[in-house]
Amino acid sequence: MPATTPTVQPIDHAQRLRALPPYLFAEIDRLKRARLDAGADLIDLGVGDPDRPTPAFVVEALRDAVGDPGTHRYAPGRGIPAFRAAAAEFLHRRFGVTADPDRHILALAGSKDGISHLPLALVNPGDAVLVPDPGYPVYASGAVFAGADPVPMPLRPGAGWRPDCDGIDADDARRARLLWINYPNNPTGATADTGFFERTLAFAARNGVVTCADLAYSEVYFDDPPPSLWQAPGADLDRTPAIEFHSLSKTFNMTGWRVAFAVGRPDLIDALAAVKDCHDSGVFAAVQRAGAEALRRFDHPDVTATREVYRARRDALVSGLRAIGCEADAPSAGFFVWARCPRGEDSMAFCARCLDEAGVVLIPGSGFSAHTGEWFRAALTVEADRIRQAVERLARVV
Repeated sequence: MPATTPTVQPIDHAQRLRALPPYLFAEIDRLKRARLDAGADLIDLGVGDPDRPTPAFVVEALRDAVGDPGTHRYAPGRGIPAFRAAAAEFLHRRFGVTADPDRHILALAGSKDGISHLPLALVNPGDAVLVPDPGYPVYASGAVFAGADPVPMPLRPGAGWRPDCDGIDADDARRARLLWINYPNNPTGATADTGFFERTLAFAARNGVVTCADLAYSEVYFDDPPPSLWQAPGADLDRTPAIEFHSLSKTFNMTGWRVAFAVGRPDLIDALAAVKDCHDSGVFAAVQRAGAEALRRFDHPDVTATREVYRARRDALVSGLRAIGCEADAPSAGFFVWARCPRGEDSMAFCARCLDEAGVVLIPGSGFSAHTGEWFRAALTVEADRIRQAVERLARVV
């Protein structure tokens, strides 16, 4: 008898997974891969992954640490003492914030690790999580995985791409348990001052909400250094219900290393640590040792020079986009340029055309929000000459 092919019974995905939209960057990567497989020469201004190498002194610190067999075992869940001490030193030198390494700081396998797991520690099904709109998709997906409702807080250009907390619906404010903010902002490049943080913390205090700040781009700036939430007047690490996430990925070109930290009120740090204890076994100790060296030398010339590289790229991209009819402001921090499509064209159609006809990868604004369908994001992650070449290509298709 001929062999029969066994029937494969499909397995339904969980409702929480089906509730998510397709992860934007995964879809972009799929389309990009198809073009590369077809032999296209792509200029990738899409996902924000630094193209510069990790500073040599960080790489050397990793080499030394890997040679120590003591780093080959499980690392402490909260992070090795040397890493947490270096994080506290960084906070004090950079922001003037005094943190206790043992009570206020938690090591993370990248800030995405902490951002995505925090709702599991602090919200219950049916609670609301206030998320910036547009914003990094993980703020909303973390809420969905915890059974909570992500409630968008509109960010609009007339308000400097900052939310109006006083305009949040009273019922949403009552149900809310977390409020996410992200400055310097992804995708818009907007910044915020300590006055904004003070007002946000006041709103959160009135409504029993935990303020969660994502400070991934604190060291990528071109004007004044961006502040920390913990610099806001009245902010107190032992009293204020807030937590802030710091990443080494962008500052030190370490996206693949997966190391970051959270700094917050001790009970919030304890809650996040408890969730992580159930999900992972800590960050590789050798990476933490290298991360500690990076944090101690955050003002090293090899690190500060990167800002000037990004400045040149920003200036080339902003001037080029303006020349071809795109509205674009020069960001004062971060490494994204947020621009309006020419003639108000739909961003999905525009970015698809740019990929197919110009070989330039851009991120459509509609992937971040239903309200930013005329905008797109471009990352400053290729050399300035390639950026100028990208603009020349785009000029032929706008």
